[in-house]
Amino acid sequence: VFMNLLFVFSFWLDLSILEGSLSGSRLVGFYLMDPFNALQLLAISSTTGYVAMLTMNFFIGLATILIFWFIMGGRSFCSWMCPYHILAEWAEKVHLYLVKKKKIKARTYHIGLRFVFLVGFVLLAILTKNLVFENLNVVGIVSKGMIYGPSLLLLWVLAIILFEVFVSRRFWCRYVCPIGATYSIVGKLSPVAIKYEHDKCGYCLECQKVCLVPHELWFVKRGTATQETHFVGSDCTRCGLCVDVCPGHALNYSVKGASSIM
Repeated sequence: VFMNLLFVFSFWLDLSILEGSLSGSRLVGFYLMDPFNALQLLAISSTTGYVAMLTMNFFIGLATILIFWFIMGGRSFCSWMCPYHILAEWAEKVHLYLVKKKKIKARTYHIGLRFVFLVGFVLLAILTKNLVFENLNVVGIVSKGMIYGPSLLLLWVLAIILFEVFVSRRFWCRYVCPIGATYSIVGKLSPVAIKYEHDKCGYCLECQKVCLVPHELWFVKRGTATQETHFVGSDCTRCGLCVDVCPGHALNYSVKGASSIM
């Protein structure tokens, strides 16, 4: 929330602190680049022969973001930075209420669908020589709407929210968003993760109920854990909801390898 407000204040007060949006920005003159936008630009440039035209600022901005979110935990961007995440949380609460009242039926899709979208948007970028995804990117639309004022593109965001309310819980975040898919790849190598301790688990499954990516908590079901400790996978957004609801404190934030070092 703080970072998004910093974008807003920088623009409206004409301060050169944090300029741009979450799609691409400049922090006190230092460039920052969204990894998926960078991937699209690299794909376009490589097919047109203009890779050399990409500036040093581009690569420094990309490397800075990748290193930062590697340290912070990959998809932690989704829960701690993404402005659409807040809207999706509200939609999720309404969706779960309607499911509980049996007004609608919960629908799920294959988790690998977002990588199909990722490849699809990259191919579209190559074919059109344009960042097609930016026209549909609810993260960028909400971010720019907060900073520069509302636009008709917010109707697209509303359509996604309504789909998540009445059809599929967290559809965009789970099955579509290539930004989250990109950060999940970064998260595979990240040292920061949620650690599960089997001997403390009461198998209540409360953690799966609140989790954005419950498939990553597959080991909390009785008889499924293959070892005494597990680290939640790269799709984890490090939001900490599972940590908060676990009555036995079986889930906690951890740094991989820290115990062996200490």
